[in-house]
Amino acid sequence: MSNLLLQPTPPLTHSFTTFSSASTLQSPLRFSLSLLSRPLPLSLSPLRAFDSSSDAKTQRELKEDGDDENRSVGIADEDYPSGEFDFEPITGWRSFLVKLKMLVAFPWERVRKGSVLTMKLRGQISDQVKSRFSPGLSLPQICENFLKAAYDPRISGIYLHIESLNCGWGKVEEIRRHILNFKKSGKFVLAYIPLCQEKEYYLACACEEIYAPPGAYFSLFGLTVQASFLRGILDNIGIEPQVERIGKYKSAGDQLARRTISEENCEMLTALLDNIYTNWLDKISSAKGKTKEDIEKFINEGVYQVDKLKEEGLISNIIYDDEINAMLKERLGVKSDKDLPMVDYRKYSRVRKWTVGISGGNDHIAIIRASGSISRVESQLSVSSSGIIAEKFIEKIRTVRESKKFKAAIIRIDSPGGDALASDLMWREIRLLAASKPVVASMSDVAASGGYYMAMGADAIVAESLTLTGSIGVVTGKFNLGKLYEKIGFSKEIISRGRYAELLAAEQRPFRPDEAELFAKSAQHAYKQFRDKAALSRSMTVEKMEEVAQGRVWTGNDAASRGLVDAIGGLSRAIAIAKMKANIPQVKQVTLVEISRPSPSLPELLLGIGSSLVGADRTVKELLQCLTFSDGVQARMDGIMFQALEDYPFGNPILSIIKDYLSSL
Repeated sequence: MSNLLLQPTPPLTHSFTTFSSASTLQSPLRFSLSLLSRPLPLSLSPLRAFDSSSDAKTQRELKEDGDDENRSVGIADEDYPSGEFDFEPITGWRSFLVKLKMLVAFPWERVRKGSVLTMKLRGQISDQVKSRFSPGLSLPQICENFLKAAYDPRISGIYLHIESLNCGWGKVEEIRRHILNFKKSGKFVLAYIPLCQEKEYYLACACEEIYAPPGAYFSLFGLTVQASFLRGILDNIGIEPQVERIGKYKSAGDQLARRTISEENCEMLTALLDNIYTNWLDKISSAKGKTKEDIEKFINEGVYQVDKLKEEGLISNIIYDDEINAMLKERLGVKSDKDLPMVDYRKYSRVRKWTVGISGGNDHIAIIRASGSISRVESQLSVSSSGIIAEKFIEKIRTVRESKKFKAAIIRIDSPGGDALASDLMWREIRLLAASKPVVASMSDVAASGGYYMAMGADAIVAESLTLTGSIGVVTGKFNLGKLYEKIGFSKEIISRGRYAELLAAEQRPFRPDEAELFAKSAQHAYKQFRDKAALSRSMTVEKMEEVAQGRVWTGNDAASRGLVDAIGGLSRAIAIAKMKANIPQVKQVTLVEISRPSPSLPELLLGIGSSLVGADRTVKELLQCLTFSDGVQARMDGIMFQALEDYPFGNPILSIIKDYLSSL
């Protein structure tokens, strides 16, 4: 049973400050249970991360940008080009050239005629382009494989193995769109689903045929939302969280300060869940030619038998993988004693689009990817592919801005946020880039808090219908560890100068009244800076922005109806909008340039080998990265993630670490 899980996650210091509301697994709420760690050298000045010494100048620039003809705010979704895929077969002279290119292609690009492309879609799916040495799946390469296979005369069809997916609905929607686009080529695409829940079935329903083995695990039981709270645990061990929340939907601090869900948080999560559930029913009923009521009635019956799904027409047949191979041999005219020609995802990813006749044009559009947690500088535990490092991202932005060959740029965001100062610095660079050429933000699973902050700098924002976005709000606080210190026999004395010098340093006592007042005022100021800059960026009044801010997370559809997002769609639509803004005809091909495609580094190679040897999950690597963070405010969503109910006890590594740690005290 799929879940919308509110997940708390800890760091290594005793204080925390976040701009947040909801997220995926890569979006930890940063707080700590480290007892003897060095206090953060953190004053309240970082709370002005959304302010600057030239605030008046910034507001003036934003107002001027709001009048720019390239600004997207106020343009209706239907007025943008759709970016819909139109398949045009390669014929005549172009077909001859393709065959010639295949003859001179590199050995690793050779594919047997009549081959079936096989892709195993399971586990983590990254939004980043991966090197050949990197483990796991890459959304850009999955989508590119579908595109190449549609035009490749050597590919007869696609055979998808779909199992438990550990990604958000935004990526699932993007893959589903490419399956539907591939079908326009007239080639077959079928799915094999030995383990299937709502997300996997949603993807499989885009295929022409769905097969499952007799012992397949099907659990189409509906969606749930869960919220986890640590206040009881903290009270038991003598830790008092002192939380200041700004915005009635701000829920990140609730995980620490409350024992039960608030009415506002329940309202927000229920709305998100209803959107996802309604979309699922709509797409499944349409794909299977049934009514929404029929599908809902079926899942409410609690059916788990595979044969029942076949009876209801929800799958094509019940057969094993080897029987599917035999069926494909017969379909493709391959003799039974011969092997079915197949090419897998990883090998086919090496085939260049040029080889199959998909050529770009003379106009170049840069794609700059921003995935993961946001940090200002690279930490000691970072690897080249982990998170968004602001200083490196800014280098990429400046490279595109200074280059004359790029007509436009797309910022592809898959981030729950992170360091607020880093978000602000990147926002500024994106604004400067947008002043020289069109910039479009394309949202993946999540682009909220710091992720949404980055998107605000673009000329237009495109999101998937179920992208999690918004989260314009702030929560800040610290831990009072006095009772815990008393229990374990630890004591601490502080000598200070300055009335508020001990504000964050004195974790052995609660705030004094004057400190609490200053803390609250600082948080309120930080929220206003965030909200006001969002209002100016989206050409809204502050009052209008306040209605959609207050820490609330929206799906892409709801965000679009409220002016936070301009258009609904994937990367292809973002490209179409970029072409429109750059005055490039929609029928004209463009060359997409991935800025700083990854090269295999030694740490990355070792991490890949380590994953194979000890089964280390990417989640653990992300956790290690999140447990070390730079000083300052966090513009981050709290822990909402989607996962299966059966995996819940094992799917929350952060909570497990907390429990293990506390049990050792």
